[in-house]
Amino acid sequence: MEKKYKLMMLAFSGVPFIMVLGNSMLIPEFPQIKSALNISQFQVGLFITAFSISAGITIPFLGYLCDQVGRIKIIVPALLLYGAGGIISGLAALFLDNPYAVILCGRVVQGIGAAGTAPIVMALVGDIFQSQQRSEVLGILEASNGLGKVLSPILGSAIGLISWIALFFFYAILAVPIAAAVWFLGEEKEEPRKQGLKEYLANIKGIFEKKGSSLLTTILAGMLVLFVLFGLLSSFSDTLETKYHIKGFSKGLVIAIPILFMSITSYTTGRILKKIKKYFKFSITTGLFLVTGMLVLLYYMDSLLAYLIFFSLLGIGTGLVLPSVNTMVTSSCSTSQRGVITSLYGAARFIGVAIGPPAFTALQEVSKLCMYFATAGIALIVLILAFIFIKERGMTPRQEN
Repeated sequence: MEKKYKLMMLAFSGVPFIMVLGNSMLIPEFPQIKSALNISQFQVGLFITAFSISAGITIPFLGYLCDQVGRIKIIVPALLLYGAGGIISGLAALFLDNPYAVILCGRVVQGIGAAGTAPIVMALVGDIFQSQQRSEVLGILEASNGLGKVLSPILGSAIGLISWIALFFFYAILAVPIAAAVWFLGEEKEEPRKQGLKEYLANIKGIFEKKGSSLLTTILAGMLVLFVLFGLLSSFSDTLETKYHIKGFSKGLVIAIPILFMSITSYTTGRILKKIKKYFKFSITTGLFLVTGMLVLLYYMDSLLAYLIFFSLLGIGTGLVLPSVNTMVTSSCSTSQRGVITSLYGAARFIGVAIGPPAFTALQEVSKLCMYFATAGIALIVLILAFIFIKERGMTPRQEN
């Protein structure tokens, strides 16, 4: 890869990295935030839901827009908006007596900004890098996303030693240099071809008519593993304090372990898929099998070490699924529709992240058995759908449009 493209990838990798901090960095500080604001576990979980739902709703609109005006013209302002949302939340926490509602509003602003980041970078990478390199580069993006997940609980715990309020300002501190790097180092492959909305929607409809069941099931697989991951992380963060009495920076390090396994697996999977150019479906179904099985086994794990081992295996399963899904989604369509297709996928990812923590909290209030086995049942259904409906033809770099 030429030096220009290496620098470009470095800039692009910063986008999924900062995007994932939007949720993951707050999770270790949930008990402190809950105590400081005098709110419930469900209410503190809404900090993730507000961010992710607003992103999920906004993404399809920005996906259409980026296909019309260009990717970078959307990504850079979105990053700055993401940082501005953090400032709104931080200032509210500093100066208001009852800041909860305004912090939630700041999280909504952040989510709208996040909508124009990672999914659109994924489309941009799909435009620039052709079939031989796309799987590897998308694996790097997913690994960068995973690295953000690994470092975010550590960063969150470290910054939380100063104050949980400082976390919100940290988003702005990172957003500005990453936006500058994308603006100055990134480039578009070609000028976007403007299409009328009617023509555009007709082309999108054509993609789903030809590949709908396979594409939708592939997207569902990506959504499912993130739903499980963030639901478990939210529950695990609370359990580490209440059951194992692990707090502060140490807790961040423990939370990072299963995510580290996910990140390493994501990068490795992307490298392997680049070389062999097949077995995308096998990678997805194997990962879903691991996620399903580990959810069942985690119910029986009482010691922290055993729990971490099986949680890390679940992270490996997630790392097998995501790079394969990324490649199949970006390869399922031509450049002119890639923005909206990857944005729909991004919306599904955000929705999975959004509903994970409150869903796991609600199920855990019924019973621990219900939380693990109900989610394992959902994962099993997605696994069966993946076996039946996912087809590699027309959705992999070897056979893309």
